[in-house]
Amino acid sequence: METQREATAKGGSEGAQRAPTLREAFPVWTKIGVTSFGGPAGQIALMHRELVEIRGWIGHERFLHALNFSMLLPGPEAMQLATYVGWRLHGTLGGLMAGLLFVLPGAAVVLALSIAYAWYGQAPMVEAAFLGIKAAVLVIVIDALVKVAKRALHGPHAWAIAGTAFVAIFFFAVPFPLIVALAALAGYALARFAPQSVPDMESASLETEPVSPAQTVRTALLWLAIWIVPLLVVAALFPPVFSDIALLFSKLAVVTFGGAYAVLAYMAQQAVETYGWLNATEMLDGLGLAETTPGPLILVTEFVGFLGAYRQGGSPALAYGLLGAVVTLWATFAPCFLWIFTGAPYVERLRTNPKLAGALRGVTAAVVGVILNLSLWFALHVIFKTVEPVDYGLLRLWSPDPNSFQVKAALLAGLAAVLILWARLGILTTLAICAGASLTLAALVPSL
Repeated sequence: METQREATAKGGSEGAQRAPTLREAFPVWTKIGVTSFGGPAGQIALMHRELVEIRGWIGHERFLHALNFSMLLPGPEAMQLATYVGWRLHGTLGGLMAGLLFVLPGAAVVLALSIAYAWYGQAPMVEAAFLGIKAAVLVIVIDALVKVAKRALHGPHAWAIAGTAFVAIFFFAVPFPLIVALAALAGYALARFAPQSVPDMESASLETEPVSPAQTVRTALLWLAIWIVPLLVVAALFPPVFSDIALLFSKLAVVTFGGAYAVLAYMAQQAVETYGWLNATEMLDGLGLAETTPGPLILVTEFVGFLGAYRQGGSPALAYGLLGAVVTLWATFAPCFLWIFTGAPYVERLRTNPKLAGALRGVTAAVVGVILNLSLWFALHVIFKTVEPVDYGLLRLWSPDPNSFQVKAALLAGLAAVLILWARLGILTTLAICAGASLTLAALVPSL
């Protein structure tokens, strides 16, 4: 375990207070994992609030730098952001703690709901409670988006990059990696050819130890073995469905750029049509469970893996289903630690190069546009029950069905706005009040 002084050096002095001890950090990461509703936009907003605004454990600029890196990697960006920040504060142990605590609470909830779904089908009361939670998260996301935009977008060029990124991804469905690449190129060009138009970065002393190529190779091989070897053992000892689960979700872990939605169609096709683990309606139900529970949306893979092993693993079905869920989680999230622990020491040094730092500022601006896209997408799906994409050539518009307008969701979002923006209540209190209000409305006015 690293000393307090070393942890403080890793946290940096960029607007941050004293770095926490591991014991101090544990309950905070647990709280983030338990309350990380709302997909990546809500989760990023929550971490910014808890880590930057309230505790000052990491500076705003460094938080955005970490977010940039995480969004360049395959896999769930919010989970990797948590892992990255944990690594900066306490090294590998801190990264493991932050990453695992971000995923495990949601994984436990999804597993419990998957078991209930396999036994009983849908759970209306659970859906009602989570509607209140989603409405509260919507307000948290909007509040954080405004704060991040004010602090991240300096000058007309940054606003132009952010606006262009939003239009590109929301209206034209431009692939996320292409948006990031073009934004980095624009930022690099500005820093090289028009440096006077780029505001100075906040000073930041990077005191991380140099990493040799040999250390990098050892780290990569270690985490590659941690990822692959257990999956090979399970595939060798158990029925063929487990090798199929391990292979499918390992492939998805490598190609999931730009969030879970980028690969949901492929995953659904494989799970439904190729392997026959569940039908299309059940796939949509699983997505609904993952959208309304804490943790990254990619936890829908756990639902799919559980049902596949539960139905095709053999007897006892529940034991095989549990193993299927574990294999799915391992194949999905172990690679995230490989990416972070191998690449983070190098990416930290990008900020000391003016032109590369300019590229990262371009990515930062684009990320604000991407978060706006996620926020608007999330808002539409909270307020309307049915939202479909409509394509007009290259143009894509998200079209909500007016008849699916959810009055209850709108009322709950209004309640959350009062609690957060006016009463300034904490996140846990607000989530609890909104969940309770949603359950009460469902009981008293079921037709609302």
